[in-house]
Amino acid sequence: MNNKTSNGLKMICFNRKASFNYFFEDIIEAGIVLRGSEIKSVREGKVNIADSYAVEKKGEIVLINSHIAQYKQASVYSHNPTDDRKLLLKKKEINKLIGKLQKEGLTIVPTKMYFKKGKAKIEIAVAKGKKQFDKRMVKKNRDWNRDKARYIRKSS
Repeated sequence: MNNKTSNGLKMICFNRKASFNYFFEDIIEAGIVLRGSEIKSVREGKVNIADSYAVEKKGEIVLINSHIAQYKQASVYSHNPTDDRKLLLKKKEINKLIGKLQKEGLTIVPTKMYFKKGKAKIEIAVAKGKKQFDKRMVKKNRDWNRDKARYIRKSS
């Protein structure tokens, strides 16, 4: 999915499930700590953040369950595909996120991963889970908008 957007970002992957399963309250851009073999695999676009989430460990925010495929040419110095990866945030942002996680029972989910000025960035969202009826309503509205566009196209 390596395509450039108009504002100079090169998209790596996008988490479509996140917007369907969660209401986003706050969106933050963070850097991500990667090893050499990981960044080479990321440049090839072999990343999956669909089932990942972030938690607080020892005063840091860590991305869990993200999958970065192994790089073929990195034989001895390869990495584990599902390692925990540290997110680079300012201390003030970390404290704000930890407070929201503890008080309000929210979660942190990644929404996008992209390159910005050659650096790998990840967009995380502080989110609240949707109930089943909310998801049905989203599907219903999406179907109605699709049908409405079809009717307008046919009538003109």
